[in-house]
Amino acid sequence: MNRAAYDAIASEWDGARARLSAVERRLLELALEPADRGSRVLDLGCGTGRPIGEYVLARGFSLTGVDHSARMLALARERLPQGEWVESTLEEFTPAGRFGAAIAWDSLFHVPRAHHPGVFRRVRNVLPPGGRFALTVGGSAHPPFTDTMFGQEFFYDSHPPDRAVALLGETGFEVIHSEFLEPPTSGRDKGRFAIVARAA
Repeated sequence: MNRAAYDAIASEWDGARARLSAVERRLLELALEPADRGSRVLDLGCGTGRPIGEYVLARGFSLTGVDHSARMLALARERLPQGEWVESTLEEFTPAGRFGAAIAWDSLFHVPRAHHPGVFRRVRNVLPPGGRFALTVGGSAHPPFTDTMFGQEFFYDSHPPDRAVALLGETGFEVIHSEFLEPPTSGRDKGRFAIVARAA
């Protein structure tokens, strides 16, 4: 749905999204904590591989990054050839094998919410008991909407945090940590909510 828009802004996005924030680093460390070094990590909506894929690989893990933007993936392959980069939408992707951890950071809310439980189930199916899943969802209840970034229009949709937490529980996860990264406002900002869940 946002493929052409992300292709169009690949260079701008890559320049703007170069480093993890301190909060993001802390939450990723929490997600990766129980995973064995060298195990595979799944990054759903990996973009250009920076900064999350870059961080995962630097920590000694293998990485499978999934994104539907061919131009984003081209930058990822050029920068981080040791990663595995897969072109697919999140709603169509079915991971194979086992992973030590999974991440869906600022990507799931570009997918219609009807598909979110299926994504959760497929991630749960490839994690061992205790394996962790770090993700972000929208921070409030709202209908689907579009907004602009770098002059391109993007689709957004998300369950509110309480419903996302409930759906994770229904698909075999236990939430071990959650927090607002950006609280919703009375204006255009719908908020952003981070979750780290453990496979039961």
